[in-house]
Amino acid sequence: MYKRLLDYNDGEELELVVLIKNSQLRHTKKGKLYLAMSFSDSSGEIRGNFWDANDQDAATFNAGTIVELDGKREEYQGQPQIKIYSLRVVGPEEGYDLRQFIKSAPEKIADMKEEINQYVFEILNPTWNRIVRFLLKKWDKRFFDFPAGKSNHHAVRGGLAYHTVSMLRDAKGLADNYSQVNRSLLYAGCILHDMGKVLELTGPAATQYTTEGNLIGHLVLIDEQIMLAAQQLKIDLESEDLLLLRHMVLSHHGKFEYGSPKLPALLEAELLHRIDDLDASVYAITNALQHTRPGDFTDNIMSQGGRKFYRPKIDESLGKAHKLE
Repeated sequence: MYKRLLDYNDGEELELVVLIKNSQLRHTKKGKLYLAMSFSDSSGEIRGNFWDANDQDAATFNAGTIVELDGKREEYQGQPQIKIYSLRVVGPEEGYDLRQFIKSAPEKIADMKEEINQYVFEILNPTWNRIVRFLLKKWDKRFFDFPAGKSNHHAVRGGLAYHTVSMLRDAKGLADNYSQVNRSLLYAGCILHDMGKVLELTGPAATQYTTEGNLIGHLVLIDEQIMLAAQQLKIDLESEDLLLLRHMVLSHHGKFEYGSPKLPALLEAELLHRIDDLDASVYAITNALQHTRPGDFTDNIMSQGGRKFYRPKIDESLGKAHKLE
């Protein structure tokens, strides 16, 4: 049976073709250079250090490169890693497809697309409905292919759509419970809030930030897309409906220190921020727990203030959950 990267146990030697997801040239305490790397295939991701590296190695074994990895799986500080024996760049003539090394969201793209479209039907405000439909059509391929982030959460192929679907499910529960919530506005905000990441990120393989992502960011990028859509659809650019929708996306990070240009000033904007934060946190914690043995604590999760989380020795719910990364 063909074994993938995460199918190997500690102590087992491996020789297989993988993708370099990240590679950074660093110094040891003694001043020697090494590459801090992470490798991935469709089973997930694992770290490894390439010792005694040089500038040429850093240029050769960079993120997005397909390599043949020869090494052994080990454990370091409770986490798996690869002891690297050797690396060889795999050329295009060897017939490997970059996408076969990328972990995907645990739900099918077609199913997520259908579910999101069902929520679009429930956006009854014509301005919001038209803009959401326009932008979903415009960015269809990227929206259902891109991750929702580089590393913190939903950093998988289809992760952006998966994050959106999960948020819409939470939004439905809140709107069902609180009749004062404008369901149409909340749904529209959930669908559009992170769509700017189709411009902020490079894609699902060895994800990096684009120039626009570094200089502008996805909140402003999606606000611009909303305005461009409104112009093409001949929607009144001074209408309150458009203003409310723009506020939803521009305030969804919730705090100035989190990069939000405005604080939420609508009930639905506050809910959008909290749903976004909730879903990202649940994903990050769950992903860390899934890579932790029962009875142990996770590594420090930076997105959760550096906290560690405990995985109970018996946790049937976690065991039944979709494997995330």
